[in-house]
Amino acid sequence: MLTNIPEVKLGIIAVSRDCFPIALSEKRRAAIKAAYKGELYECPVTVENELDMCKAVQDVNAAGCNALVVFLGNFGPETPETLIAKYFDGPCMFVAAAEGDGDMINGRGDAYCGMLNCSYNLGMRHLKGYIPEYPVGTAEDIAKMICDFVPVARAIIGVKNLKIITFGPRPQDFFACNAPIKGLYELGVEIEENSELDLLVSYKAHAGDKRIPEVAEDGKAQGRPQVCGLRRQVLACFPGAVRL
Repeated sequence: MLTNIPEVKLGIIAVSRDCFPIALSEKRRAAIKAAYKGELYECPVTVENELDMCKAVQDVNAAGCNALVVFLGNFGPETPETLIAKYFDGPCMFVAAAEGDGDMINGRGDAYCGMLNCSYNLGMRHLKGYIPEYPVGTAEDIAKMICDFVPVARAIIGVKNLKIITFGPRPQDFFACNAPIKGLYELGVEIEENSELDLLVSYKAHAGDKRIPEVAEDGKAQGRPQVCGLRRQVLACFPGAVRL
């Protein structure tokens, strides 16, 4: 059976400005790991500089992560933390620790201020990151933010791997009159445009194709028994198409 809902494999990377104790971010990262009930890979590399950033991205890639939580356990280093979103090929959420947990003088780590600078730096670099409406909280608060991030990450991952095969009155790959697809390109969606004549040629060429019954049975198994004969043949002719 076709499964086109991507699985989100989350990782968390803690960052730390080097004038703060690195243990502050690491302790707060571990608390989030303990508070979150789902699967969450805890990257052992805490990012203080660009070299750390490269090591951390390599580590989460090796662990199979396709979505990240970038956690400011204290103020955070603006350049390395935002470059994570540039070099990691997947959605990233940026969140920060609340103050008052007793780790430093009066529990302060200035992560709230760091989060403001982080969001500003992401904008200056034209990098995309998911920032919750209120991105600062305790370990339990951030665990809830992660739960809200999962469906967002799933949608982004799915769209990035999407290919749309279309049929219309224009010749094959004639996009000049189809400006609205620009937004899809910006999301990472690939589009293959075919003319109606292309469809007709494929329909006739695949008459009696032995793959058609298999496609029809697959549709029934997914609760779509009303798949018309033409659509069955189209799907058989274009097996790479996403079936919506």
